[in-house]
Amino acid sequence: MVRNIAIGTGRRKTAVARVFVREGTGKIVVNGKDVKEYFVTEEQTRMVRQPLLVTSNDNKFDILINVCGGGMNGQAAACLHGVSRALLQIDPDNRTALKANGYLTRDSRMVERKKYGQRGARRRFQFSKR
Repeated sequence: MVRNIAIGTGRRKTAVARVFVREGTGKIVVNGKDVKEYFVTEEQTRMVRQPLLVTSNDNKFDILINVCGGGMNGQAAACLHGVSRALLQIDPDNRTALKANGYLTRDSRMVERKKYGQRGARRRFQFSKR
């Protein structure tokens, strides 16, 4: 049985990622698929790998990610946050590198709710004087 070394939870908008780090060769699996298969753009794939590159843990760990909610960019950012938190559990010395790049900060921007009597969150109906 493969043991998890560290577990991290990452969040962004409405996306939540549960990250499990294990000893291995650097393979990243997201929702049962390879990271390049799951995330469409190269930028999203790079975003998920970024904390590993910064802390130079590129080929030391296998990472298993379960992510749900939100869109693809939000999910990629949630994965980044979760991987960063998990790496912090493994080695607290990684904190300076991760903190300097802003990977430990939870991006709390959410979609503003629609208000009653309006067309959207801020958009009003067109005003007619006559």
